[in-house]
Amino acid sequence: MAAQTAGSTKSLGILIGFDGSEHAEVALHWGAVEALSRGLPLTVMTAFTVPRMISGEGGIPHVPEDSPSRRNANEVLEKARQLLQDYPGETSFHVEYGDAAGVLVAHSSDAEVAVVGARGRGGFIGRILGSVSSALPAHASCPTVIVGPSTQLPQAEGVARFTRVDERPIAVGMDESRGSKVAALKAAEAASAQQIPLRLVMAVPPIDGVLLWYPELGSRTEEAERHRRELEDRIQQQVQWLSQHFDHLSITPVVADGLPAEVLQEETASTQLTVVGTRGRGGIASALLGSTSSGVVMHASGPVMVVPDSEDPRLEE
Repeated sequence: MAAQTAGSTKSLGILIGFDGSEHAEVALHWGAVEALSRGLPLTVMTAFTVPRMISGEGGIPHVPEDSPSRRNANEVLEKARQLLQDYPGETSFHVEYGDAAGVLVAHSSDAEVAVVGARGRGGFIGRILGSVSSALPAHASCPTVIVGPSTQLPQAEGVARFTRVDERPIAVGMDESRGSKVAALKAAEAASAQQIPLRLVMAVPPIDGVLLWYPELGSRTEEAERHRRELEDRIQQQVQWLSQHFDHLSITPVVADGLPAEVLQEETASTQLTVVGTRGRGGIASALLGSTSSGVVMHASGPVMVVPDSEDPRLEE
């Protein structure tokens, strides 16, 4: 991804939500590789709470250092330190009191990227896939990367474990919304920095098969083909727009048949990162943060980045 810009005040760099689970270990490694390749600090954070009858009402309670909850949190961070013992970059480790997703959201404004595992021990990603499924990616100020267990850890030893060697492309889901354009810019920055190809992906949902039985409504097949051609023209316009700002970037437009969430899942099998925006027009991004969010994340074969809306002068073009 793109190097940190001069004068950046995002002091946390790559922010990792770590709860000690297997998924969190994979996310920790992904974040470490990302931080090292971008020359950014790596911040590892874990959170804990205490029962309400202990904490009382209102304010942040004083929790002694030797309390079971705090000791457990410190042990979780010690595990992270051991996993990063050969990591050569700048690191810091923090224990925070509060709800796991809320803690990350609160600190996301000081981070370039927040990273969590696809499932945890009732911690960070547990909030995302639970009753408030859009908590972190929808409210974080920075992009959120969700790393699943299918992401392979390198077999190398020492510092070599944290060197990026993946040359697969990056994919971004497009649905013509502003959010998907913001995501496309982030994806293009990442692909350009790594000198790897970028795939712009639009989905063509299937025709309602019932309507095929009513010829008086016209040919639905012809309508679908016309819609596909329109999408192909529009995605070419997006290619031209991005090429103006990333002239050495190889960009491949893809118009794929299927539901947006299914198209996204297929992309994760052959790309090193799949990028979507937080707001779409009923397309890939809304599928990720809506009713099928758990299916997209849990079945993804690789990391998924969710990019929040932001201002960028390139969008006005």
